[in-house]
Amino acid sequence: MASVQITRTYPTTPEHVWQLWTTPEGIASWWSPDGFTVEVGKLDLRPGGDLIYTMTATAPEQIAFMESHGMPLSTESRKTFVEVSEPGRLSYTSLADFIPGVDPYDFLTVVELEPVEDGVRVTMTADAMHDEEWTQRLAAGRANELDNLGRVIDAGVRA
Repeated sequence: MASVQITRTYPTTPEHVWQLWTTPEGIASWWSPDGFTVEVGKLDLRPGGDLIYTMTATAPEQIAFMESHGMPLSTESRKTFVEVSEPGRLSYTSLADFIPGVDPYDFLTVVELEPVEDGVRVTMTADAMHDEEWTQRLAAGRANELDNLGRVIDAGVRA
């Protein structure tokens, strides 16, 4: 399976996107897909450091999905930073330990922030997951997260 790559361009600076991606307040403002909330429990921003957060389903559709798949409404997630190069590149492994019937495993995400004429280009590349269905879920979730990031940036730009 191929990796997932998503690119967005936002009307802001790499430093602003970096702040939204690397602070508890920034992460909580956009990280979760629609219908979920995120609360950051730990953020140790260095290679080998951890980001630990709890994601909770809050919308009826997401609650029904989680319940129908035997998954808890709240899950604690752990990411371990591999590379921290402010403000241009961030990479981390994610522990996939929440999938019923699948042994836990790590997968890598690389985020690149590149200044461009109209703002910053964000390219997120994530390893494929254990099967095509979950890889597609990952792609949809990450695309939704980046759309949410765009809304947070737009709200800040217009404020």
